[in-house]
Amino acid sequence: MLPESTIFIAGPTASGKSALALELASRLDGEIVNADALQLYAGLDVITAKPSPPDLARAPHHLYGILPLRESCDAQRFHGLARSVIEEIAFRGKTPLVVGGSGLYLKALTHGLAPLPQGDAAMREKLRKRPLEHKVAELLDLDPAAASMVNLRNPRYVERALEICLMTGKPQSELRQSFLNAQPHVRGIVLSWQRETLCRRIEARTRQMLANGAIEEVAALGDISITACKAIGIREIRAHLDGKSNLEQTIEAISIATRQYAKRQTTWFRRERCYQTICLDSSSTAQSMLESALRLISSY
Repeated sequence: MLPESTIFIAGPTASGKSALALELASRLDGEIVNADALQLYAGLDVITAKPSPPDLARAPHHLYGILPLRESCDAQRFHGLARSVIEEIAFRGKTPLVVGGSGLYLKALTHGLAPLPQGDAAMREKLRKRPLEHKVAELLDLDPAAASMVNLRNPRYVERALEICLMTGKPQSELRQSFLNAQPHVRGIVLSWQRETLCRRIEARTRQMLANGAIEEVAALGDISITACKAIGIREIRAHLDGKSNLEQTIEAISIATRQYAKRQTTWFRRERCYQTICLDSSSTAQSMLESALRLISSY
């Protein structure tokens, strides 16, 4: 169980979660914990809309830019990273504010993950001696979803994933998404915007990102992990750098991909009954959002 003081702020991309978290941190003596899968990575500051240096200075922030771009991450790993940070914040008498739109990562914290089996030294030694391509082939045969969840170029990750499959007789991807608590008690809110308003916010943010150096940031990227590759904008900007699209076409492509992602996030959070919803529209202001959030939090 997480500390009872933990507050979750969820919602689709460009919904204002980070801005609201800053205001709540000021009111509730809080510290902000990232639950965005891509903002965990160093080197993706602009493309993932990571909080700016002035915003980072306004309140303590945790788990932003902590992973190298070549490393993969999943809900199990995030759960371990975030849980220890949240417990440490609460131990100091502060309010942990968990902020993000990665539904699976948030659910790992709110519902808890089913434990994975401990490693088997003898099995791991046998796996270590096999060629990587053989291990990858067997893993994908047992768990096709591993293609998008495991860094198949990293022998250690492949061996652990295959070990789980062999020890349990089940796909490791299924086990990594098995949750313990079906109906958790959570102090959390989800921001829900009218679609047209959210679409305008997404386009405005996309234009601002490119003005802030997103193209230069992507141009400087080297090899990155399968997880980091999922950041919206990388593929579209690389196409632009290859001369396949002009600037306006790139902005439109990123905006479309972001709107599609926001729709998937909205659908996910609509199913999550543990949050209370703040409905927002074109007349909403930062102050009205804050007041609504404080009312909901005080009702728990």
